[in-house]
Amino acid sequence: MSFMDKKTEAYVDTSALIAFTDGSDTHHPLFFRLFADPPPLVTTSLVIAEGHGWFLKRYDETRALQFMAFIETINMLTIVGVGKQEIISATSFLRKFSDQKLTLTDAMGLHIMQETKITSCWSTDFHMGLTGVPLVIHQ
Repeated sequence: MSFMDKKTEAYVDTSALIAFTDGSDTHHPLFFRLFADPPPLVTTSLVIAEGHGWFLKRYDETRALQFMAFIETINMLTIVGVGKQEIISATSFLRKFSDQKLTLTDAMGLHIMQETKITSCWSTDFHMGLTGVPLVIHQ
């Protein structure tokens, strides 16, 4: 069974994972509440790499490893690997939204949400709402 066969309720972007893990983030209370009892979630390996790198650059190796330990504890999280075909699909979003400063990680998320018909996005990044999927911070 692939991730696309499973019932997934929300896509999780890097900003949501950072907001939960970094208590100083403005959106920490919201994501603390959401991650306490999460529905089935999906993200990509790019999001995990981006989050790890954020903690490594902003803080240090210890905080980056704490972030990875948090990822390991989320039982309801499916992490989609990214290969050549997924990158080609995401690149179509980079082209479509070329007037935006959209990262490959964001474009991959938009692709995943469209393919799986996800109806909610856990993110603080307005780019993640470009295709009409509502951001949880606005719900």
